Amino acid sequence: MPLAEAVVAHAGHRAAWYQDFIGPLLIPVTAVDDVIALTDPATRPTVGVIGELSALARFLRREVDLSVRQVEGPVAKRGEDPRPGVDTLVAMASDHPAVDVYAEIPLTWGLHEALDQVAEARARGVRIGPKFRTGGLAAELFPTPAELAAVISACRDRELPFKLTAGLHHAIRHGDADTGFVHHGFLNVLAATLTAVAGGDVARVTERLGSTDPIALIEVVRAARSQDRPLWIGFGSCSVREPLADLVGLRLVAAEVSS
Repeated sequence: MPLAEAVVAHAGHRAAWYQDFIGPLLIPVTAVDDVIALTDPATRPTVGVIGELSALARFLRREVDLSVRQVEGPVAKRGEDPRPGVDTLVAMASDHPAVDVYAEIPLTWGLHEALDQVAEARARGVRIGPKFRTGGLAAELFPTPAELAAVISACRDRELPFKLTAGLHHAIRHGDADTGFVHHGFLNVLAATLTAVAGGDVARVTERLGSTDPIALIEVVRAARSQDRPLWIGFGSCSVREPLADLVGLRLVAAEVSS
């Protein structure tokens, strides 16, 4: 939606009964000044800023009247070596210790070496974590269940909290009739992460991600509802209503109805 509408909508979500589900408003670095111009300092949203690494570096050198929780940037294009980009973001995170930094790492060659870099930086106290793309406008941006299971397991082995982005509008794995793409379900991801942290192997994690059986997934998640969510920090989405409606419909969340 247009930026002005998104700012208003985000404020509404942050004031709703489900506000604890909602993180910062994610905006491109090119929209920072527009958000400031559109809002009053007293009601200005907390934001996450997304952009290319050079643009993020310039932004972080500025002084802006804006609460920035995190910055996120892609470290490489698919097929490129991700390690130099990770080095850049590690340095950025070291220079700005009050901000969480997320490195979007392509699910291609060099992935495990890049995760090792992130893990080494976190061990030194640097606030950086990996982010992975689970959808988009091309088929290659949708990892298979086995590919995503390997990534979740790799993060488990390194004790790396991770973020996901794109394609996770609905709880259960499903096909999109318009595009033909098969989307991961966020409930699948949660069940898969719980399984991985409990010691499940990649095959078992893959099974969770590939399942279209809501009952089996609900059982895994419901048993862990009183626990802190392990490793998976959250996901970026252009929709709030769709994931929320799925959680309510599956009776994992009880909707509060205003009188």
